[in-house]
Amino acid sequence: MTHLEKIKKYARLAVEKGVNIQQGQKLFITSSVDTVEFTRMIVKVAWERGAKDVIVRWTDEKVSRERFLHGDEDIFGIEQKWLIEYINYVVEEGYQFLAVRCDNPEIFKGADPQKISKEMGAVGKVHKPLSDKMMTNSIQWNLVAVPSSEWASKVFPEAKTSEEAIEKMWEAIFYVNRIDDNDPIENWNKHLEILASQSKKLNDYKLKSLVYKNSIGTNLEIGLPKGHKWVGGSKQAKTGNMFIANIPTEEIFTTPHKDEVNGIVYSTKPLIYMGNVIDDFWIKFEKGRATSYKANIGHEFLEKMITAHLNADFLGEVALVSQSSPISKLGIVWYNILYDENASCHLALGSAYSYTVADTDGLSEDEKMAKGINQCLSHNDFMIGSACMNIVGIKEDGKKVQIFENGEWAI
Repeated sequence: MTHLEKIKKYARLAVEKGVNIQQGQKLFITSSVDTVEFTRMIVKVAWERGAKDVIVRWTDEKVSRERFLHGDEDIFGIEQKWLIEYINYVVEEGYQFLAVRCDNPEIFKGADPQKISKEMGAVGKVHKPLSDKMMTNSIQWNLVAVPSSEWASKVFPEAKTSEEAIEKMWEAIFYVNRIDDNDPIENWNKHLEILASQSKKLNDYKLKSLVYKNSIGTNLEIGLPKGHKWVGGSKQAKTGNMFIANIPTEEIFTTPHKDEVNGIVYSTKPLIYMGNVIDDFWIKFEKGRATSYKANIGHEFLEKMITAHLNADFLGEVALVSQSSPISKLGIVWYNILYDENASCHLALGSAYSYTVADTDGLSEDEKMAKGINQCLSHNDFMIGSACMNIVGIKEDGKKVQIFENGEWAI
């Protein structure tokens, strides 16, 4: 199979198995201008699948960087009425959603963090109607990533040219996304069956909490709300259709109880936030809230992430990923949350996926908060998994069960 044929299979996978667009549905795509050809492949597949409409909103990180470097502070964080109308339109018209990422991990390095923070806050508010649809599985949605020269060179610094780095990254993407000479759709069907089986085992345990410990210093207990559900792989949207939110995906996750997190946790992989690297950090929780934290690299951005929005200092996701996942086995630091989170157990600060708790459909934000389901304008994952991670589950009857041992599933 040629390199181009594999890329076309990747595009088809995103549409057919990822967002799973159906005949008569509308599709809204956001995409970087650096991945025009790949996005055109996605558009072509969507129309072939019988989409009623396909629209693309193009983004350009380099243009945004120039704005942050040279724009006066008073132009950031203001209400952009045109964008509000745009997002409201695609939500009201029932568009499904697919994002094509092509990031430079450090695109905003050197820019004023105050400008970036103000802008991200405003953008978060604008996109809330769409993110609410995503967080409640009201629509089908999917995220995929395509190499940029800057990203590939960051991940493969030993490559002699950016072209060589991009080629290496494409091969890595094909491997972890099960794009090979066989049918990727069938490969994914088998993978999804495994994730569903593990989710069922966890749900059958009826856990009350999880206790994390490793030799790095993590010692954390995370309470789980009553009626929580572990999910992984494909999900059913309120449209009635199945979809996969992230390609790749190796995680099984649920919602933690926002007020029942206590202890300290240490990061194990870098995190990219506001176009800057945060690394080598720890966070201490008391009664759910992040009360203290320290990053040896990018501390000011860790602080921005935790304080940017109301309730951004509470957890909204707990996810389990085996160290033997294909992404982890490659031993690559991707500097991209879509990939790094699927190489490691991780947590997320900010908004929770309310559909992972029973009887939450139609509840207000205040009612969800009362159930321990965090509500926030942001959702930021960070990686905590390692080969020395041990996780013990505490069942509702008080009995203990080993969930992870030395970074691997023990169930």
